[in-house]
Amino acid sequence: MTTTLLPIARDELHAALRDLPPLPSVVMELVESLGHEELSAGQYAAKISRDQALAAKTLRLANSSFYGRGRQVRSVSEAIGVLGLRTVRGVVTAAGLAGSFRRHPGFDHDSFWRHSISSALCAQALAVELGRNDADLAFTVGLLHDIGRMALASAFAPAYAEAERWRRDTDCTACEAERAVLGLDHAEVGGLIARQWNFAPAIVDAIREHHAPPAEAGLTLTGLAHVADGIAHALGLAGDADEAVPTLMLPLWAACGLDDAACMRLFSHTERQFQTLCDALFH
Repeated sequence: MTTTLLPIARDELHAALRDLPPLPSVVMELVESLGHEELSAGQYAAKISRDQALAAKTLRLANSSFYGRGRQVRSVSEAIGVLGLRTVRGVVTAAGLAGSFRRHPGFDHDSFWRHSISSALCAQALAVELGRNDADLAFTVGLLHDIGRMALASAFAPAYAEAERWRRDTDCTACEAERAVLGLDHAEVGGLIARQWNFAPAIVDAIREHHAPPAEAGLTLTGLAHVADGIAHALGLAGDADEAVPTLMLPLWAACGLDDAACMRLFSHTERQFQTLCDALFH
């Protein structure tokens, strides 16, 4: 198979990334705060309440049947009490990201965000299952791991549509198709975006390397993102008829040390929370 398109030039790529819409300030502040617990729940509530759209989605989730406590939750502070700070930070970050990118014909935004959310929930559950202290970071990386796909579809729509056709026609991975048509892949682009947004180096690395993490480094945040991405694809929650499960690096899977019971807990947690979170964010 051949393509008549030229690879994306580096200066063209960097110019397009500079033109990406900025994230809501509250999302930037929440991501920057990950790993720093000095902010109180009240301070988080004040930040989130500044953005009416994000506050509304937080309240919708808190009042959903999954979390409902028999009384109406009317403030972000109450929502934090019902949902927990971890869940609130996750939903606000997801809502802010999803609301920052316009829809483009030919790109399945619904499938993209459904996979991103399932990966985020899975990465978070995996971190908790393994007794790690970076579950919030894991959620954020799971949510952001494919952000390069969204950026390419937004800035280079015809070229990205060609890469998608290449993937379907040759039955190869998304990264292989992107490199063949565009000369780069979404993981590399995602890393550039995360660095442009001044995210922590661990987040940048995890996004850039989630398809090819360094196995010798052990189960880092990058490894968590890699495993969660594979599990999320296997669960098939994105609703994509062409969804394929990427190859999982066996040393990283082995490093998780999950027995059958742990796997079932992980799958159940992801599936149980998935639709509730999607409904709060997108309906």
